[in-house]
Amino acid sequence: MTEPRYDVIAIGNAIVDIIASCSEELIDELQLNRGGMTLLDEARAEELYAAMPPAREISGGSAANTLAGLSTLGLQCAFIGQVANDRLGKVFAHDMRATGIDFDTPMREGEPATGRCLIFVTPDGERTMNTFLGAGQFLPAESLSEDLIASSAILYLEGYLWDPEEPRKAMRRAIEVARRGGRKVAFTASESFVIERHGDDFRQMLDDGVIDILFVNEHELATLTGLNDFEAGVAAVAAKVPVLVATRSEKGAIAIAHGERAEVKAEPVDKVIDTTGAGDQFAAGFLSGFAKGEPLDKCLKRGAITAAEVISHYGPRPEADLKALIAEQLG
Repeated sequence: MTEPRYDVIAIGNAIVDIIASCSEELIDELQLNRGGMTLLDEARAEELYAAMPPAREISGGSAANTLAGLSTLGLQCAFIGQVANDRLGKVFAHDMRATGIDFDTPMREGEPATGRCLIFVTPDGERTMNTFLGAGQFLPAESLSEDLIASSAILYLEGYLWDPEEPRKAMRRAIEVARRGGRKVAFTASESFVIERHGDDFRQMLDDGVIDILFVNEHELATLTGLNDFEAGVAAVAAKVPVLVATRSEKGAIAIAHGERAEVKAEPVDKVIDTTGAGDQFAAGFLSGFAKGEPLDKCLKRGAITAAEVISHYGPRPEADLKALIAEQLG
């Protein structure tokens, strides 16, 4: 097996977050689902965008956020995701490359436009998210470079992207290529509603042994196993996957790898500003240690540190020097 060129390559939604502070009255006026996440069609996305106050544009998407953390921590990363050949598509591509992540998926011509999440932040800090998935749902299998996938030590897949048919086929193909090349396959379940829709697929992949590292939170674990007892759910899944990582918000996280178990407490934070991206950055911290062969407890500690950093400010990507934070707290 040849030496990998990349530490992690990810396949995920390519989305630009558009974030604006707004009044409570605007939430009511636009009839938004306050504090929730709503999927939009393109017409509604344009309507809300026109009504937004001045906003910041920050590239997002779950797997892309994880790569941003990994790249900040010094790992070599590449991303596969679909944007349209439009202004937001160019913003997304620029942000990925500026973060040090290779991103060469050809832009899609024509409709739909690049995906975006319109985020309205009220004075109390609550975020109301309105998502148009756009071009990201149309990632074709033929856009995958098999050589690129085979050149990465870890293939990281985003559960959110399992929903639309085209990218689901692309990810199945990527799994085949990675496993044939002797690479690790990591999978994040993303959200309970995704498991409700595609749980049979996910459970079959676990039964077939094609997932090497599984990331879930405790709610996703319960949905996946049908077991409300956390420890029972852990036991059920740990028997089927070499590495299981389960996060529990303020209760910390556990990991089980080849029968070894480790736990970590949540890192203290002066004030939780925004929990968006916490799971994405936990995965980044964990994988940054795992890729280097660090002990399981240190991988978890890295995850706790990176998750704590991202919930201390707005936005799903790190702002502090993660290398310095981890060096300070891990030594």
